Amino acid sequence: MSSLVEVARAAGVSVSTASRVLTGSSHPISAKTRAKVIATAEKLGYSPSALARALVSRSSRLIGVLVSDIVNPYFSVIARGIDDVASRAGYVTMLSNVDRRTGTEISRLQTMRDYRAAGVIIAGSGFDADPLAADLAMAVRQAKEQGIQAVSLATRDIDCPVVTADNQAAAYDITDHLVSLGHRRIAFIEGPPGMTTGRQRRDGFLACMNAAKLGDLAQCLPGGFDFEAGHLAAMRLIARPPLPDAILAANDETAVGALNALRQAHIDVPGEISVAGMNDLRVARFVGLTTVSLPLYEMGAMAAQHIVDTRPGDATTTILSHRVIPRETTARRPPA
Repeated sequence: MSSLVEVARAAGVSVSTASRVLTGSSHPISAKTRAKVIATAEKLGYSPSALARALVSRSSRLIGVLVSDIVNPYFSVIARGIDDVASRAGYVTMLSNVDRRTGTEISRLQTMRDYRAAGVIIAGSGFDADPLAADLAMAVRQAKEQGIQAVSLATRDIDCPVVTADNQAAAYDITDHLVSLGHRRIAFIEGPPGMTTGRQRRDGFLACMNAAKLGDLAQCLPGGFDFEAGHLAAMRLIARPPLPDAILAANDETAVGALNALRQAHIDVPGEISVAGMNDLRVARFVGLTTVSLPLYEMGAMAAQHIVDTRPGDATTTILSHRVIPRETTARRPPA
């Protein structure tokens, strides 16, 4: 494929003139020159880059996706939902890892503005009392003023549509399932410190335990959203008997880490203790983990559809439904 310089040389015009013709610029150029450049470009098989067209039209068919942790399978499911909708509509997605840092989200938003993205989907959770929350809200406003749509997949203090699940209600419902099996002493392995999603899930757990008049038997353990955090939390429980009746982890990967620690210690799951998680990722299905299924694919797909449909940017909130999925890692509490 020929370059812009080669087209300009063959047409006998400057590179800037060739660029203006081929990117659709409104700069005044004679019809004769314009026709000559176009004919030369067609002959040489030249096609202007998508970025060049975006710089002229002030828009591209690019959707930026900001994820907290690119190796977390939670975001893989969301990203697939986004990309399936985007690709069918002729858009391209650009996945960017922000390492749970609001400052990096702000920086990536600026990059999306530079690339004239059609929209940006902010997939990660925020943090309670985040000192950069106002700066992120300003960055989103600036993007919207430039014509870039923003959609968030978590409830955050930014003026844009939100497509999410009710994390507190989901945690309440999976806890209620454990209670319905007769479990009374239940331990909850928390998410990363300060993360809003983790706090919402802990709140849902405690709300259910209090509603069942079991608040004094609820135990919250420091954790995270990874296998290692779950494994470590379970090891601490094993080291300080007696074991609780059940363990609920803030997500599936953490629950699998806890499950692994229990099995290494030759503790029967679910004979001696039940284990449950949240999200219903593939790993949960592989190990038969009881969990609550969150509509991650649907969240991503709907967020992409907001951008593809170029809907007005009203800050509406759409909450999608969840459901409890009982599997082999939970059972009715054995009689005392």
